[in-house]
Amino acid sequence: MSRQEGTPLLNSLTGDTELAALFSPQAEVDAILTFQSALARAQEAVGLLAPGAAGRIRAGIARFRPDMQDIVAGLVRDGVPVPALVRQLRAAVGLLDAAAVHRGATSQDAVDTGLMLRLKVALGILAERLAASVSQIDTLARAEGQTELMAQTRMQAALPICVADKLATWRAPLDDHAQRLMRLQAQLPLQLGGPVGTGSAFQGEAPRLREVMSDILGLAAREPWHSDRTPILDIAHALALLTGTLGKIGQDIALLAQSDRRAVHLGAAGASSAMAHKRNPVAAEVLVAIARANAGSAGTLQQAMVHENERSGAAWTLEWMVLPTMVISAGAALRHAQELLAGISFLPPQTCSEPRTCGG
Repeated sequence: MSRQEGTPLLNSLTGDTELAALFSPQAEVDAILTFQSALARAQEAVGLLAPGAAGRIRAGIARFRPDMQDIVAGLVRDGVPVPALVRQLRAAVGLLDAAAVHRGATSQDAVDTGLMLRLKVALGILAERLAASVSQIDTLARAEGQTELMAQTRMQAALPICVADKLATWRAPLDDHAQRLMRLQAQLPLQLGGPVGTGSAFQGEAPRLREVMSDILGLAAREPWHSDRTPILDIAHALALLTGTLGKIGQDIALLAQSDRRAVHLGAAGASSAMAHKRNPVAAEVLVAIARANAGSAGTLQQAMVHENERSGAAWTLEWMVLPTMVISAGAALRHAQELLAGISFLPPQTCSEPRTCGG
C-alpha cells in the first residue's frame, strides 16, 4: 500500500517506475501470498499441519487469481487487505485445507513480512545504483582530480583545493550509506506474532516456526515487532541520510555551476522559457528537493514509533503513506545523481599551484 505523490508530470521527475512497481497493489498481494506459502510450509515442517497440506495450499496459491476490486473494497472496510484476500484464498484452496490457510497468523504478520520481502528487493536496487554513482565519482577523480578549485566556507571564497578533495567529501559518506544499506538488507526481519504478538496461537512452536519461515523467505528471525517499529524507522533514517548526502552533492554542483562562478560545466541543463542563455541545473535541484522531502518524511514517520498498546492502525497507516514514497524518491535521486555526475566537468583546467597530493 502506498500513496502516489504529486502528479504524473512531477512523478516523471521525482518518481521511479522500477521501485514504484514494488509498491503496486499486485506486488503487495504477491508478497502476502509468498508469506502464506511460507507459513504453510513451515507449519507442516514443525508438525502444525498434516502432511501434504502445505503442498495443496501452495498449489492453490499457484493457481489463485485474486479479485483486486474485492480486495480494495475490503481494504476500505477493514483498513487492511488481508481479511478479504484470505477469504478468497481459502475458497480457492478448497474445503479440505481452507482452515489451514493463514492459521495462527494475523494481518500484521502478512503485511509486515510482505513489506520486508519487497524492501529487500528495493534495497538491492538502491545499492546497485549507489555503486554506480560512486563509480562515476571515481571516474571524475581520475580524469579531473588535479584540477584546481576554490574552496568555499560559509559561502565565501576560502583557499584553493583540488577537485579530488571535493570529490572525496562526496564519496566518503556514500561508502557509509552503501554499507548501511547492505547491513539493513541482511537484517530485514520476519514478522510472526499472531493475533496479539505473543505467538500463543502456534502451540509453543513459534520460535521454531520463525526460524523455518525465515530460512524459506531469506529474512532474519526475531521476536515479534508488532508495536516496535524500529525496523521501519531504521530504513527511513537510512534513506534520509542517503538522499541528504545526494542533496549536498546536488547543492554543491548547482553552486559551482552558477554563471558568475563557472567552476563546473553541466553536460545536461534545463532551458528557460524567457531567457535563452540560461542553463538551469535541474538534476542538481531535484537532488536538493528530494533530500529535503525525505528529511521531512523521516520526521513524520518517526511518529509511528508512538504505537498504542499491541497494535496501532493509525501508526501502521502512516507507514504505508510515507515509507514507499521515501524509497521511490531515493531511487529517483540516485538515478539523477548518476546522470549528473556522468555529465559534469570542472573548469578551468588548471593544476594545483603547489606540488602536493590532492586528497592526501
